[in-house]
Formats: sequence, structure tokens, C-alpha cells
Amino acid sequence: MSDERMAPADGPGTDPTAELIAELTRRGLRIAVAESLTGGLVVGELTRIPGASLAVNGGVVAYDTGVKHSVLGVPADLLAAEGAVHPDVARHMADGARRALSVDGRPADLGLATTGVAGPDPQDGRPVGTVFVGLADAEGTEAVALELAGDRDAIRRATVRAAVDAALSRLRRHATA
Repeated sequence: MSDERMAPADGPGTDPTAELIAELTRRGLRIAVAESLTGGLVVGELTRIPGASLAVNGGVVAYDTGVKHSVLGVPADLLAAEGAVHPDVARHMADGARRALSVDGRPADLGLATTGVAGPDPQDGRPVGTVFVGLADAEGTEAVALELAGDRDAIRRATVRAAVDAALSRLRRHATA
């Protein structure tokens, strides 16, 4: 998916991050984030919004592959077989974030994760621009595959935008919460 396809469907004047935080807050839901290639940029984007403390539990930067296993519970055999850039890794990271960032024993309602290759070199046999966004909630997990273009910074920024859009989309699909 290219950067151009990341524009919000609601028009140029909308702020998807503000919409996400507002929807989480309105529904009394909490989000937890696990990041690899974005290195904290997703949590930074979420907490840019005033009042985000009502909806954001926090984030884990699992930049080292070992942290994906030790903190987020990504199975070691999956990491050994597929590497860190894989849709199942993204799913496990999102689910692991929900648990790792529990508050008073309550897992976050929505887990969001990013893993991929920002460049400049391929990783785990995956080309630069291969990214997976993981989502997890009580209904289950999913991974969104992205094929992004540009330099390292552009790929990371596009991943943040895609992660926010994916989380908002999942909330909208699961509007019964």
C-alpha cells in the first residue's frame, strides 16, 4: 500500500488520531501499543492529543527481537522460523501489549502493534517497506499488511498513520463495545 492511500476517508480536515482518542474515551476503552520499527512514534502520536491519558495505557518499544518474546510473549519458535517481520508476530505483539500494559489486572481493551522493515536494508528476507500492523481485542487478533515506499523516515511516518487508521477502523467495525 502506498503513502497516498493512507488519507482518511472523512476528508482533509479530519484528525484520525483525535478521532481515535475521542472514540476510545467515549466508549471507556483503553489502548496499549507495542512498537518495533516505529520506536515509540505511535504512542507519541496518540499522546499528542489532549486527554489521551483517559484512553492510553502506554507502550512497549520492542526494538530488539528478544524483547518481543520476553516482554510481549511472541513465541520464540515463531521468531526463529519467520523473523520479526511477519503478520503472526504483529498479532502476538498486539495481544502481548494488551496483557503487558494491564492496569489493576485489567488488560487494555485494544492492542496495537507495528513491526516491519524501515530500511535502509532488508530484514529477515523481507524487503524495505514491508510492514505489519497488529490489532488485538476481546474479539481476537488481526494483522494488516502494508507495502510502503520511501526512505526510512517516510516509511515510519506512514506506518504510524496506518496504525492509527487500522485501530480506528477496528473500533468502528466493533461498535457494540
